[in-house]
Amino acid sequence: MTSVIESEEHKALRAAVAALGKRYGRDYLTRTIAQGAHPHELWSEAGKLGYLGVNLPEEYGGGGGGVAELSIVLEELGAAGSPLLMLVVSPAICGTVVSRFGTEEQKRAWLPGIADGTRLMAFGITEPDAGSNSHRITTTARRDGTDWLLTGRKVFVSGVDQADATLIVGRTQDARTGTLKPCLFIVPRDAEGFSRRPIDMELNAAEKQFELVLDDVRLPADALVGDEDAGLLQLFAGLNPERIMTAAFAIGMGRYALAKAVEYARDRTVWKAPIGAHQAIAHPLAQAHIDLELARLMMQKAAHLYDAGDDMGAGEAANMAKYAAGEACVKAVDQAVHTLGGNGLTREFGLASLITAARVARIAPVSREMILNYVSHQTLGLPKSY
Repeated sequence: MTSVIESEEHKALRAAVAALGKRYGRDYLTRTIAQGAHPHELWSEAGKLGYLGVNLPEEYGGGGGGVAELSIVLEELGAAGSPLLMLVVSPAICGTVVSRFGTEEQKRAWLPGIADGTRLMAFGITEPDAGSNSHRITTTARRDGTDWLLTGRKVFVSGVDQADATLIVGRTQDARTGTLKPCLFIVPRDAEGFSRRPIDMELNAAEKQFELVLDDVRLPADALVGDEDAGLLQLFAGLNPERIMTAAFAIGMGRYALAKAVEYARDRTVWKAPIGAHQAIAHPLAQAHIDLELARLMMQKAAHLYDAGDDMGAGEAANMAKYAAGEACVKAVDQAVHTLGGNGLTREFGLASLITAARVARIAPVSREMILNYVSHQTLGLPKSY
Protein backbone atom coordinates (compact mmCIF):
# COMPACT_ATOMS: atom_id res chain seq x y z
CA MET A 1 0.00 0.00 0.00
CA THR A 2 2.64 2.52 -1.07
CA SER A 3 2.14 5.63 -3.10
CA VAL A 4 3.35 5.92 -6.68
CA ILE A 5 4.58 9.42 -5.91
CA GLU A 6 7.04 8.25 -3.25
CA SER A 7 10.78 8.10 -3.89
CA GLU A 8 12.70 4.84 -3.73
CA GLU A 9 14.23 6.02 -0.44
CA HIS A 10 10.78 6.55 1.04
CA LYS A 11 9.61 3.14 -0.16
CA ALA A 12 12.69 1.52 1.39
CA LEU A 13 12.06 3.35 4.68
CA ARG A 14 8.44 2.25 4.61
CA ALA A 15 9.42 -1.40 4.09
CA ALA A 16 12.08 -1.33 6.81
CA VAL A 17 9.78 0.22 9.42
CA ALA A 18 6.97 -2.16 8.44
CA ALA A 19 9.32 -5.08 9.13
CA LEU A 20 10.17 -3.64 12.55
CA GLY A 21 6.51 -3.10 13.37
CA LYS A 22 5.63 -6.64 12.31
CA ARG A 23 8.19 -8.07 14.75
CA TYR A 24 6.36 -6.34 17.61
CA GLY A 25 2.78 -6.09 16.38
CA ARG A 26 -0.52 -5.56 18.14
CA ASP A 27 0.04 -8.31 20.72
CA TYR A 28 3.14 -6.55 22.04
CA LEU A 29 1.30 -3.27 22.49
CA THR A 30 -1.73 -4.97 24.06
CA ARG A 31 0.51 -6.74 26.62
CA THR A 32 2.33 -3.49 27.36
CA ILE A 33 -0.92 -1.63 28.01
CA ALA A 34 -2.29 -4.47 30.16
CA GLN A 35 0.85 -4.33 32.32
CA GLY A 36 0.56 -0.55 32.71
CA ALA A 37 3.99 -0.25 31.13
CA HIS A 38 5.50 1.75 28.29
CA PRO A 39 6.70 0.34 24.93
CA HIS A 40 10.36 0.86 25.87
CA GLU A 41 11.67 -2.05 23.79
CA LEU A 42 10.10 -0.85 20.55
CA TRP A 43 10.97 2.78 21.27
CA SER A 44 14.60 1.89 22.02
CA GLU A 45 15.03 -0.29 18.94
CA ALA A 46 13.40 2.32 16.69
CA GLY A 47 15.83 4.88 18.14
CA LYS A 48 18.89 2.69 17.57
CA LEU A 49 17.81 2.11 13.98
CA GLY A 50 17.56 5.88 13.44
CA TYR A 51 13.80 6.02 12.90
CA LEU A 52 12.88 8.29 15.83
CA GLY A 53 15.17 11.09 14.69
CA VAL A 54 14.80 10.69 10.94
CA ASN A 55 13.47 14.29 10.74
CA LEU A 56 16.24 15.91 12.81
CA PRO A 57 19.49 17.46 11.51
CA GLU A 58 22.39 15.09 10.89
CA GLU A 59 24.83 17.25 12.85
CA TYR A 60 22.80 16.50 15.99
CA GLY A 61 22.43 12.78 15.45
CA GLY A 62 19.33 12.82 13.26
CA GLY A 63 18.66 11.45 9.81
CA GLY A 64 18.58 14.80 8.03
CA GLY A 65 15.10 14.20 6.65
CA GLY A 66 11.83 15.88 7.48
CA VAL A 67 8.26 15.35 8.62
CA ALA A 68 7.65 13.39 5.40
CA GLU A 69 10.02 10.68 6.61
CA LEU A 70 8.85 10.74 10.22
CA SER A 71 5.21 10.40 9.16
CA ILE A 72 6.13 7.25 7.23
CA VAL A 73 7.66 5.80 10.41
CA LEU A 74 4.53 6.42 12.48
CA GLU A 75 2.13 5.29 9.77
CA GLU A 76 3.90 1.98 9.23
CA LEU A 77 4.22 1.23 12.95
CA GLY A 78 0.50 1.98 13.24
CA ALA A 79 -0.34 -0.25 10.28
CA ALA A 80 1.51 -3.05 12.09
CA GLY A 81 -0.63 -2.46 15.18
CA SER A 82 2.02 -0.86 17.36
CA PRO A 83 2.01 2.91 16.88
CA LEU A 84 4.19 5.10 19.09
CA LEU A 85 2.17 8.17 20.07
CA MET A 86 5.22 9.92 21.51
CA LEU A 87 6.61 10.15 17.98
CA VAL A 88 4.07 12.92 17.51
CA VAL A 89 5.33 14.73 20.59
CA SER A 90 9.05 14.28 21.16
CA PRO A 91 10.71 14.33 17.70
CA ALA A 92 7.89 15.92 15.67
CA ILE A 93 6.83 18.83 17.89
CA CYS A 94 9.62 19.33 20.40
CA GLY A 95 12.49 18.19 18.20
CA THR A 96 11.30 20.41 15.36
CA VAL A 97 10.91 23.50 17.57
CA VAL A 98 14.32 23.04 19.21
CA SER A 99 16.07 22.36 15.89
CA ARG A 100 14.49 25.40 14.23
CA PHE A 101 14.61 27.93 17.05
CA GLY A 102 16.76 26.59 19.88
CA THR A 103 20.17 27.88 20.87
CA GLU A 104 23.25 25.86 20.02
CA GLU A 105 23.40 24.70 23.63
CA GLN A 106 19.75 23.57 23.57
CA LYS A 107 20.26 21.70 20.33
CA ARG A 108 23.32 19.85 21.63
CA ALA A 109 21.62 19.10 24.95
CA TRP A 110 18.39 17.69 23.51
CA LEU A 111 18.46 16.69 19.85
CA PRO A 112 20.90 13.73 19.97
CA GLY A 113 18.91 12.13 22.81
CA ILE A 114 15.57 12.77 21.13
CA ALA A 115 16.97 11.27 17.94
CA ASP A 116 18.24 8.03 19.48
CA GLY A 117 15.36 7.68 21.95
CA THR A 118 17.39 8.05 25.14
CA ARG A 119 15.75 11.38 25.98
CA LEU A 120 12.09 12.27 25.74
CA MET A 121 10.32 15.61 25.75
CA ALA A 122 6.59 16.15 26.33
CA PHE A 123 4.56 19.10 25.09
CA GLY A 124 2.09 21.14 27.12
CA ILE A 125 -0.27 23.56 25.41
CA THR A 126 -3.87 22.57 26.27
CA GLU A 127 -5.46 24.27 29.28
CA PRO A 128 -8.74 23.59 31.15
CA ASP A 129 -10.37 26.81 29.94
CA ALA A 130 -8.52 27.41 26.68
CA GLY A 131 -8.22 24.10 24.86
CA SER A 132 -5.62 24.70 22.18
CA ASN A 133 -6.64 28.34 21.68
CA SER A 134 -3.26 30.03 22.09
CA HIS A 135 -4.97 33.41 22.49
CA ARG A 136 -6.66 32.27 25.70
CA ILE A 137 -3.72 30.54 27.35
CA THR A 138 -3.37 31.76 30.93
CA THR A 139 -0.06 30.11 31.82
CA THR A 140 2.19 33.15 32.19
CA ALA A 141 5.91 33.75 32.48
CA ARG A 142 7.30 36.83 34.16
CA ARG A 143 10.87 37.93 34.60
CA ASP A 144 12.60 37.85 37.97
CA GLY A 145 16.07 39.21 37.39
CA THR A 146 17.57 37.02 34.68
CA ASP A 147 15.24 34.13 35.55
CA TRP A 148 11.68 33.35 34.49
CA LEU A 149 8.82 32.43 36.83
CA LEU A 150 6.21 30.23 35.14
CA THR A 151 2.72 29.79 36.61
CA GLY A 152 -0.34 27.99 35.24
CA ARG A 153 -2.06 24.70 34.49
CA LYS A 154 -2.05 22.28 31.57
CA VAL A 155 -4.23 19.26 30.80
CA PHE A 156 -4.06 16.26 28.47
CA VAL A 157 -0.28 16.27 28.33
CA SER A 158 0.96 12.92 27.01
CA GLY A 159 3.88 10.98 28.43
CA VAL A 160 4.97 13.37 31.18
CA ASP A 161 5.86 10.41 33.39
CA GLN A 162 8.43 9.28 30.81
CA ALA A 163 9.68 12.68 29.73
CA ASP A 164 12.93 14.28 30.88
CA ALA A 165 11.33 17.68 30.31
CA THR A 166 8.15 19.27 29.01
CA LEU A 167 8.04 22.01 26.41
CA ILE A 168 5.47 24.37 27.92
CA VAL A 169 3.55 27.01 25.99
CA GLY A 170 3.22 30.09 28.19
CA ARG A 171 2.64 33.76 27.59
CA THR A 172 4.90 36.71 28.30
CA GLN A 173 4.05 40.39 28.33
CA ASP A 174 5.15 42.46 25.37
CA ALA A 175 6.99 45.42 26.87
CA ARG A 176 5.88 47.71 24.05
CA THR A 177 2.18 46.90 23.85
CA GLY A 178 1.44 45.28 27.20
CA THR A 179 -0.33 42.39 25.43
CA LEU A 180 0.50 38.77 26.12
CA LYS A 181 2.22 36.67 23.46
CA PRO A 182 3.03 32.93 23.35
CA CYS A 183 6.49 31.70 24.28
CA LEU A 184 7.99 28.25 24.72
CA PHE A 185 9.94 27.05 27.78
CA ILE A 186 11.79 23.81 28.51
CA VAL A 187 10.74 22.72 32.01
CA PRO A 188 12.79 19.86 33.56
CA ARG A 189 10.74 17.10 35.14
CA ASP A 190 12.25 17.71 38.60
CA ALA A 191 11.81 21.52 38.60
CA GLU A 192 10.56 22.84 41.93
CA GLY A 193 6.89 23.82 41.77
CA PHE A 194 6.25 21.55 38.76
CA SER A 195 3.77 18.78 39.60
CA ARG A 196 1.68 16.29 37.65
CA ARG A 197 -1.49 14.30 38.24
CA PRO A 198 -2.62 11.41 36.01
CA ILE A 199 -6.00 11.83 34.31
CA ASP A 200 -8.22 8.76 34.60
CA MET A 201 -8.93 7.86 30.98
CA GLU A 202 -11.19 5.16 29.56
CA LEU A 203 -8.92 5.21 26.51
CA ASN A 204 -6.51 2.26 26.68
CA ALA A 205 -3.10 3.48 25.61
CA ALA A 206 0.50 2.96 26.61
CA GLU A 207 0.94 6.72 26.89
CA LYS A 208 -0.76 8.23 29.91
CA GLN A 209 -2.41 11.66 30.09
CA PHE A 210 -1.61 14.20 32.79
CA GLU A 211 -2.69 17.47 34.31
CA LEU A 212 0.23 19.75 35.15
CA VAL A 213 0.48 22.49 37.73
CA LEU A 214 3.22 25.10 37.52
CA ASP A 215 3.48 27.10 40.72
CA ASP A 216 6.08 29.83 40.26
CA VAL A 217 8.45 27.41 38.56
CA ARG A 218 11.80 29.20 38.43
CA LEU A 219 13.64 28.72 35.16
CA PRO A 220 16.98 30.10 33.99
CA ALA A 221 17.08 32.48 31.04
CA ASP A 222 18.23 29.68 28.74
CA ALA A 223 14.99 27.71 29.34
CA LEU A 224 13.30 29.99 26.79
CA VAL A 225 13.32 28.43 23.32
CA GLY A 226 13.85 30.86 20.49
CA ASP A 227 13.13 34.55 20.30
CA GLU A 228 10.82 36.05 22.89
CA ASP A 229 9.24 38.14 20.12
CA ALA A 230 8.68 35.32 17.59
CA GLY A 231 5.38 34.32 19.22
CA LEU A 232 3.01 32.37 16.99
CA LEU A 233 5.69 31.63 14.37
CA GLN A 234 7.54 29.35 16.76
CA LEU A 235 4.37 27.81 18.13
CA PHE A 236 3.02 26.82 14.74
CA ALA A 237 6.42 25.44 13.77
CA GLY A 238 5.48 22.67 16.19
CA LEU A 239 1.73 22.51 15.64
CA ASN A 240 1.87 21.88 11.89
CA PRO A 241 4.05 18.75 12.31
CA GLU A 242 1.70 17.69 15.11
CA ARG A 243 -1.27 17.75 12.72
CA ILE A 244 0.67 15.90 10.00
CA MET A 245 1.79 13.24 12.46
CA THR A 246 -1.72 12.86 13.86
CA ALA A 247 -2.82 12.15 10.30
CA ALA A 248 -0.10 9.49 10.05
CA PHE A 249 -1.26 8.00 13.35
CA ALA A 250 -4.86 7.84 12.07
CA ILE A 251 -3.97 6.43 8.66
CA GLY A 252 -1.83 3.71 10.23
CA MET A 253 -4.62 2.73 12.63
CA GLY A 254 -7.17 2.71 9.82
CA ARG A 255 -4.93 0.53 7.67
CA TYR A 256 -4.45 -1.94 10.51
CA ALA A 257 -8.20 -2.27 11.10
CA LEU A 258 -8.94 -2.51 7.38
CA ALA A 259 -6.34 -5.26 6.88
CA LYS A 260 -7.91 -7.30 9.69
CA ALA A 261 -11.35 -6.89 8.15
CA VAL A 262 -10.17 -7.83 4.65
CA GLU A 263 -8.45 -10.96 5.97
CA TYR A 264 -11.60 -11.97 7.82
CA ALA A 265 -13.86 -11.24 4.83
CA ARG A 266 -11.69 -13.46 2.62
CA ASP A 267 -11.75 -16.40 5.02
CA ARG A 268 -15.15 -16.26 6.71
CA THR A 269 -17.55 -18.40 4.70
CA VAL A 270 -21.32 -18.31 5.04
CA TRP A 271 -23.69 -20.00 2.56
CA LYS A 272 -20.82 -21.47 0.55
CA ALA A 273 -19.08 -18.18 -0.28
CA PRO A 274 -16.64 -15.95 1.61
CA ILE A 275 -18.51 -12.95 2.99
CA GLY A 276 -16.09 -10.68 1.09
CA ALA A 277 -17.76 -11.83 -2.13
CA HIS A 278 -20.86 -9.89 -1.14
CA GLN A 279 -20.94 -6.26 -2.23
CA ALA A 280 -22.53 -5.18 1.05
CA ILE A 281 -19.28 -6.27 2.70
CA ALA A 282 -16.82 -5.52 -0.09
CA HIS A 283 -17.92 -2.02 -1.11
CA PRO A 284 -17.68 -0.35 2.32
CA LEU A 285 -14.20 -1.84 2.76
CA ALA A 286 -13.22 -0.54 -0.69
CA GLN A 287 -14.54 2.91 0.28
CA ALA A 288 -12.52 2.82 3.49
CA HIS A 289 -9.39 2.01 1.48
CA ILE A 290 -10.07 4.89 -0.92
CA ASP A 291 -10.60 7.36 1.92
CA LEU A 292 -7.36 6.32 3.63
CA GLU A 293 -5.41 6.66 0.38
CA LEU A 294 -6.85 10.13 -0.27
CA ALA A 295 -6.02 11.20 3.28
CA ARG A 296 -2.45 10.01 2.81
CA LEU A 297 -2.09 12.10 -0.35
CA MET A 298 -3.04 15.24 1.59
CA MET A 299 -0.70 14.25 4.39
CA GLN A 300 2.13 13.86 1.89
CA LYS A 301 1.32 17.27 0.42
CA ALA A 302 1.36 18.86 3.87
CA ALA A 303 4.66 17.21 4.77
CA HIS A 304 6.21 18.29 1.46
CA LEU A 305 5.14 21.91 1.96
CA TYR A 306 6.36 21.97 5.54
CA ASP A 307 9.73 20.41 4.73
CA ALA A 308 10.10 22.90 1.85
CA GLY A 309 9.69 25.80 4.31
CA ASP A 310 6.22 26.89 3.24
CA ASP A 311 4.69 27.33 6.70
CA MET A 312 1.53 29.05 5.46
CA GLY A 313 0.80 26.47 2.78
CA ALA A 314 1.63 23.66 5.19
CA GLY A 315 -0.80 25.06 7.76
CA GLU A 316 -3.77 24.70 5.45
CA ALA A 317 -2.72 21.29 4.13
CA ALA A 318 -1.84 19.95 7.60
CA ASN A 319 -5.28 20.85 8.91
CA MET A 320 -6.96 19.25 5.90
CA ALA A 321 -4.80 16.12 6.21
CA LYS A 322 -5.62 15.76 9.89
CA TYR A 323 -9.35 16.20 9.18
CA ALA A 324 -9.39 13.72 6.29
CA ALA A 325 -7.32 11.13 8.14
CA GLY A 326 -9.43 11.37 11.29
CA GLU A 327 -12.63 10.82 9.34
CA ALA A 328 -11.14 7.99 7.28
CA CYS A 329 -9.79 6.26 10.39
CA VAL A 330 -13.08 6.34 12.28
CA LYS A 331 -14.95 4.99 9.27
CA ALA A 332 -12.36 2.25 8.62
CA VAL A 333 -12.39 1.07 12.23
CA ASP A 334 -16.19 1.13 12.39
CA GLN A 335 -16.50 -0.84 9.16
CA ALA A 336 -13.86 -3.32 10.27
CA VAL A 337 -15.69 -4.04 13.52
CA HIS A 338 -18.98 -4.31 11.64
CA THR A 339 -17.45 -6.72 9.13
CA LEU A 340 -16.41 -9.08 11.91
CA GLY A 341 -19.80 -8.84 13.61
CA GLY A 342 -19.67 -10.22 17.15
CA ASN A 343 -16.03 -11.19 16.64
CA GLY A 344 -15.24 -7.52 16.15
CA LEU A 345 -15.98 -6.96 19.83
CA THR A 346 -13.81 -9.79 21.17
CA ARG A 347 -10.33 -9.48 22.64
CA GLU A 348 -9.17 -12.21 20.28
CA PHE A 349 -9.43 -9.95 17.23
CA GLY A 350 -8.39 -6.77 19.04
CA LEU A 351 -10.49 -4.30 17.07
CA ALA A 352 -12.97 -3.10 19.68
CA SER A 353 -10.36 -1.05 21.56
CA LEU A 354 -9.71 0.89 18.38
CA ILE A 355 -13.25 2.30 18.41
CA THR A 356 -12.24 4.61 21.26
CA ALA A 357 -8.71 5.16 19.99
CA ALA A 358 -9.96 6.21 16.56
CA ARG A 359 -11.93 9.07 18.13
CA VAL A 360 -8.67 10.64 19.25
CA ALA A 361 -7.87 11.51 15.65
CA ARG A 362 -11.11 13.48 15.40
CA ILE A 363 -10.65 15.26 18.73
CA ALA A 364 -6.93 15.92 19.08
CA PRO A 365 -4.87 17.99 18.72
CA VAL A 366 -7.64 20.17 17.29
CA SER A 367 -11.28 19.26 16.72
CA ARG A 368 -12.68 18.76 13.25
CA GLU A 369 -15.01 21.71 13.87
CA MET A 370 -12.05 24.04 14.46
CA ILE A 371 -10.48 22.77 11.25
CA LEU A 372 -13.69 23.54 9.39
CA ASN A 373 -13.57 27.02 10.95
CA TYR A 374 -9.99 27.41 9.72
CA VAL A 375 -10.83 26.34 6.17
CA SER A 376 -13.98 28.45 5.97
CA HIS A 377 -12.17 31.57 7.23
CA GLN A 378 -8.65 31.21 5.86
CA THR A 379 -9.28 29.34 2.63
CA LEU A 380 -12.78 30.37 1.60
CA GLY A 381 -12.71 33.86 3.06
CA LEU A 382 -16.03 33.52 4.86
CA PRO A 383 -16.72 35.76 7.87
CA LYS A 384 -15.89 34.46 11.32
CA SER A 385 -18.61 33.21 13.64
CA TYR A 386 -16.60 34.13 16.71
